[in-house]
Amino acid sequence: MPKAAVCTAIGSPLEIVDLDLDAPHAGEVKIRLGASGVCHSDLSVQNGTLPVGLPAVLGHEGAGTITEVGEGVEHLAVGDHVVVSWVPQCGTCYFCIRDQGELCEVGSVAAMSGGLLDATPRFARDGRPVFQMAAAGTFSEETVIPAIGAVKIDPSIPLEVAALIGCGVLTGFGAATNTASLRKGDTVAVLGCGGVGLNVIQGARHAGAERVIGIDMVPGKLEHARRFGATDTVNAADGDPVTQVMELTGGRGADVAFEVIGLGPTIEQTLAMTRRGGQAVLVGVPRFDTQLTLTPAVEFLFNEKQIRGCWYGSSNVHRDVPRLTKLFADGELKLAELISRKINLEQVNEALENMSSGEIARSVIIYD
Repeated sequence: MPKAAVCTAIGSPLEIVDLDLDAPHAGEVKIRLGASGVCHSDLSVQNGTLPVGLPAVLGHEGAGTITEVGEGVEHLAVGDHVVVSWVPQCGTCYFCIRDQGELCEVGSVAAMSGGLLDATPRFARDGRPVFQMAAAGTFSEETVIPAIGAVKIDPSIPLEVAALIGCGVLTGFGAATNTASLRKGDTVAVLGCGGVGLNVIQGARHAGAERVIGIDMVPGKLEHARRFGATDTVNAADGDPVTQVMELTGGRGADVAFEVIGLGPTIEQTLAMTRRGGQAVLVGVPRFDTQLTLTPAVEFLFNEKQIRGCWYGSSNVHRDVPRLTKLFADGELKLAELISRKINLEQVNEALENMSSGEIARSVIIYD
């Protein structure tokens, strides 16, 4: 009977409770979590920005050890260390075979259903189902997930850093290396320097960007941005960030600009700071009622600007997780440095509250 953090009502603190957990069904695995990152998307569920059926075990950025496998699972075994993918990727659907696993027709349904591939959860409390955020539910000592959502990693990779790969790193690094059409020598602007934004910065430098402009209103976040590879920083609290980016780029704007906040005004700023012929990449998750306000259509024609959506870093997890763990092992990817604070499960509400301060890159729950 694992202990878990459950969201029971929008705007209320998560409740730490003991839950019943079924054995894995066919095509599923049970995992004892080693660590789970506390991501802004978890806060977005708690405050109602992202709709999820309640009650639900939150958490979707985790890593752990397989303790049981369901019928038909042959590529994973008890004892394997795995990263949890909150978009399970089947590898055989229309999108997966076109190298767009982040849009997997099988996994996307599970991720939005509050359950697993059959749309039912494996958690229960007093005989009633408790949903799982994003087919995961990593704010729990144990969970059951689809086997196609578990990516095996080398056991030498610490689980506390491997957990971060499952969301923030894949999303941010992938936005720069998979979604965007970055070229060596480009100038990049990153609007929002939280956990995901820092990984956009890392990914942009890895892809060959010469200048990376980190933009935020929190001095602590801008300091993080410099440590993760930003060559310039802009404090949006000191004046219009578009004007400041234009001053840094000779009046042209950025070759590629990333919005990593998910607010209407910052999306508009991102488009405005993108140069003619450049690309704006939308990474942050907005509220469902946020509308995208564009300039007159002729300006997009004349200026050849592009807007790209980015879901999960356009990542094929079965390819990109091993790639990222190798970069970490080779000393080319900062992961441990993303961890601002290690906490236990009982401190998860404090971690969610601290997120608004902007001084925390990532709080990580460590399970015994």
